Amino acid sequence: MIAEAVLCLALNIYFEARSEDFKSQIAVGQVTLNRVESEKFPDTICEVVKQRNQFSWFWDDKSDVPYEKQAWKDSLALAKMFLEDHRIEVECVSDATHYHADYVRPRWRKAFDRYCKVGKHIFYKDNT
Repeated sequence: MIAEAVLCLALNIYFEARSEDFKSQIAVGQVTLNRVESEKFPDTICEVVKQRNQFSWFWDDKSDVPYEKQAWKDSLALAKMFLEDHRIEVECVSDATHYHADYVRPRWRKAFDRYCKVGKHIFYKDNT
């Protein structure tokens, strides 16, 4: 059986970045964990992932069952690596708590400092 934290992190990586390269998937996982460490977000991975209106895949009323077998295996492996304390990170995302795909322009982005772009995602840090 898969531990709940691994499952939540793997689902977030899968649905947010399964079509991206490994570095982009690491960055998405890293932001999820950065939120857990932040006082501004819930204290567990699953609470962060399920937080209202934070990750669109969780709130879009579509199935949350992974359907791409290899991408799901990769997401699970990466989530396990994160949670087994393997040192994997994308340097420019080290303090990022927010991101969005480069083809959308959410209003909230103006309230944050842009850090970098990794793959199709733009990463931000909350400096408030």
